[in-house]
Amino acid sequence: MQSLLMTDNWPVPTAATAVVTADGTVAGTHGPQEKRFFLASVTKPIAAYAALVAVEEGAIELDEPAGPAGSTVRHLLAHTSGLGFDEHRIFAPPGNRRLYSNAGFETLGDHIAKATDIPFADYVREAVAVPLGMTQTTLEGSPAKDGWSTAADLSRFAAELLAPRLLSPALHAEATAVVHPGLKGVLPGYGHQNPNDWGLGLEIRDHKSPHWTGTSSSPRTFGHFGQSGTFLWVDPTATSTGGAACVALTDLPFGDWAVQAWPPFTDAVLAELASRSLG
Repeated sequence: MQSLLMTDNWPVPTAATAVVTADGTVAGTHGPQEKRFFLASVTKPIAAYAALVAVEEGAIELDEPAGPAGSTVRHLLAHTSGLGFDEHRIFAPPGNRRLYSNAGFETLGDHIAKATDIPFADYVREAVAVPLGMTQTTLEGSPAKDGWSTAADLSRFAAELLAPRLLSPALHAEATAVVHPGLKGVLPGYGHQNPNDWGLGLEIRDHKSPHWTGTSSSPRTFGHFGQSGTFLWVDPTATSTGGAACVALTDLPFGDWAVQAWPPFTDAVLAELASRSLG
């Protein structure tokens, strides 16, 4: 894909990108697909997916208590538990505000480890990485931000997000729809958003502005970006065959360069996919 060559102009030491279509086909790659990158918050969708597998297995339930009083697994996944960003301290009643929370994901990891009697990093490997063939993906600390992976592995994860095998269609649909609609909040790096919509561990683009995806990204687009200069988005309407996903991993921390570079890159990817679909 010619659009992926745009990363050659990014001010980054290394970039690896991939585009995946709904049937699991890797439509294009650029850069070292097997190089391991630090994911930062792109760790969260993988951790969230492990939590959803735990729901499918009956180890936990979305609406069981977890975290602060009145909070549930669903609240932790949707950043509405009331816990602070990096502080295990309550800043709001559960369901009242969208407070993006690393602490909430750490609490979630502890909750699942206790419920399954398996360390959460091991559970992520067994529930997500091994079944999807993500052999180079590891969680090495906080389930909010300490994952490592490759573009090749995240392409496999993106294919799962497009056409789930580990989750039922119903739970996948629930995870990729807005949870607790209408809540305001701060999207890190982009400021206040009203509303600040999220699914279960996945950010929902909706009509947020400014945003790290493209101006042509559909409101149904979901995914995550990381402060290590990484992102993964899935746009269910990107092609006539059921959507597409894009992975971008770099080794330059998120900053103004990403704010400027990522949206036109995404728009170019979507435009190329559209032209292929029409062709």
